[in-house]
Amino acid sequence: MEREAIQEDESGRLEPSVTEMIQRAKRRRLLDREASVRLGIMRHVYIILDLSQAMSEQDLKPTRQICTLKILEDFIQEFHDQNPISQLGIITTQNKVAKRHSELSNNPQRHLDCIKKLRELPARGEPSLQNSLEVALSSLRHLPPHTSREILIIFAALTTCDPGEIAATLQKVKDANIRVSVVGLAAELHVCKEISKDTGGSFSVSINDLHLKELIHEHLEPPPASVKMDHTLIKVGFPHQINADAKPALCMWHLFPLKHFDEIVAEEISTKHCYGCLKQFTGCTADKRVYVCRTCKQVFCFNCDIFLHETVHSCPGCASNPTISQFNSN
Repeated sequence: MEREAIQEDESGRLEPSVTEMIQRAKRRRLLDREASVRLGIMRHVYIILDLSQAMSEQDLKPTRQICTLKILEDFIQEFHDQNPISQLGIITTQNKVAKRHSELSNNPQRHLDCIKKLRELPARGEPSLQNSLEVALSSLRHLPPHTSREILIIFAALTTCDPGEIAATLQKVKDANIRVSVVGLAAELHVCKEISKDTGGSFSVSINDLHLKELIHEHLEPPPASVKMDHTLIKVGFPHQINADAKPALCMWHLFPLKHFDEIVAEEISTKHCYGCLKQFTGCTADKRVYVCRTCKQVFCFNCDIFLHETVHSCPGCASNPTISQFNSN
């Protein structure tokens, strides 16, 4: 998203434009998902958090630091729910140095305790991207080749103070097959954009706190597996007995994902409410476009479209009609 694309409405407000941009990004991410793509589900992710003086700015309330840490609390819980065999770690950078506060672990409580302590840590000095990457690299480079190695940088400063040539560190990161993504809080930095581009990661800049949450939560889903990742058979355990009340359909969406709904202009249809949440379409920015199931033809609002595809993985219109199966082919 580009800040230049934000436009005021008739009353001079920016919120409708920002809302529309966030919805467009969510929808694009949903449509970009491809079936049968091998994912790196055994993930090892280091979050590098900028705690330099720039994090004390108050454009995010109450401060960038507190707002970001709150978002990370939710992210950590969701990450371990959606990635049960993955591990997370936390690194901070301030005063030109980097420090590992939480080792790679699949224990969310350990990371949440770390976040609480970081609330009390004052933001100061300048960050160092090079030192941060070196700290993460020292741990990630020794992991098995069949795992996904990732770094998520949350960066607020407009500069980085490094002890040497960052290009040399970047080359080591690429050689170790580590994917680096950056979420900026202030502006687009060339060095951050190049790091993410060269390592196959993503780069984005937040507009407000809601947009920041969306950008960070984009990294909950496993990325496509790198072509350099080894194919290794891993022994896993399964229970000898399965509960008769278990719902196998809950696992079927991996094989039969819910098909994308058709996006149409709300004015082109006669339906005036969402089939999922019964919300009335008022004609505001969020309701300019609605989404129609290709099978049952029921109409849904934007939030229900995202919720059904990312969480429920089934269409209530199809499920309530015994003559329709959402798994049939159109």
